[in-house]
Amino acid sequence: MKLLGLPEKTGLNSLLKKQGYSLAGTHSAVKTCLWLKHSLREEGQCYKSRFYGITSHRCLQMTPTLLCNQRCLHCWRPVEVDVPVPETWDSPMEIVMSSIKSQQKLISGFGGSASRDLWEEANEPAHVAISLSGEPTIYPYLPELVEEFRNKGLSTFVVTNGTNPHMMERISPSQLYISLDAPDVETYEKVCNPMLPGLWENINKSLDIVRKKDCRTAIRITLVKGVNMFNPEGYASLIKKAEPDFVEIKAYMHLGFSRRRLERDAMPTHDEVEEFALEVARVLGYTVADSVPISRIVLLSKEAECTKMLPL
Repeated sequence: MKLLGLPEKTGLNSLLKKQGYSLAGTHSAVKTCLWLKHSLREEGQCYKSRFYGITSHRCLQMTPTLLCNQRCLHCWRPVEVDVPVPETWDSPMEIVMSSIKSQQKLISGFGGSASRDLWEEANEPAHVAISLSGEPTIYPYLPELVEEFRNKGLSTFVVTNGTNPHMMERISPSQLYISLDAPDVETYEKVCNPMLPGLWENINKSLDIVRKKDCRTAIRITLVKGVNMFNPEGYASLIKKAEPDFVEIKAYMHLGFSRRRLERDAMPTHDEVEEFALEVARVLGYTVADSVPISRIVLLSKEAECTKMLPL
């Protein structure tokens, strides 16, 4: 694979731009997703709109760091590429301002093909998904970054792999996700390729921390057929530690750089995801709240009435 062992920052930046990223500051990045474009053209919204009431064309997808301590098999990102550790970290204010500017630059070309009203709305993001690439809890000022986005009027979604429980205790976004991609440590080692020892133990500590959070919480499981799509009881046992408001169970999608690691038949069908989700829900005592077949995702809810499924 040509990308393996590419340490030079210029090479990394070139690759990121080729993949549609816009660099923000010295170590952050922004990337528009397919659903933002669909929303601008009034062609539909992503599942987060249906589940949580966000507006796709007003969603800013970013990361404060491209560094990650896992190299997951199913990740669509080029996890094989070495990312340099910043000599200094940008301030939260710098990251917020540069991220919004990067988003505006990325959508500037839609001004002539989208509704003017929608395009103007898109230039003023209302939500930020701090989940684009890398592991956001590595950024040492993540709590302050969340607060800075909140001060700008944006709801905040933080997606973490849960390997940094100290930072998990400190952050309080609008919605906090943990990605849980294995029912046991042996599968975790195989699927997530941790780069440091003790990360599975850290994930378990973070699950306990999630249970105590006041913000809306979710566990996200990405199912890879033939790799981690077994033992629903094991997943349920781990989820019980966290008692999240929601559990998202979704199919691995054969996209990006994951195509170099997995075959296309590693994608489960929506019916297979539903069957697995029902088993997890049965053990947990959760309700199947919704599903989106085009995204091959099923939402489980702790509360039968789904009272927390409201816009943030």
